[in-house]
Amino acid sequence: MDVALGIIYVIIGIVTIVLVLLHSGRGGGLSDMFGGGLGAAAAGSTSMERNLDRMTILFSLIFAFLTVILAFVLDT
Repeated sequence: MDVALGIIYVIIGIVTIVLVLLHSGRGGGLSDMFGGGLGAAAAGSTSMERNLDRMTILFSLIFAFLTVILAFVLDT
């Protein structure tokens, strides 16, 4: 059980890092490669940017939840 949680934890962590890196910063980011740059500059936030935000929040919450679970599991 500990090993499975550890593997899931690492996978969720890597996905979270990739999602954060896809966000555009001040000068644009990796999300510009996928069409997020032009629409965001012209009309505010595109649906792709909103979905990217939602996915990042979701995976961050899952990562935080797994951190607490692993702290309790590995403590015993």
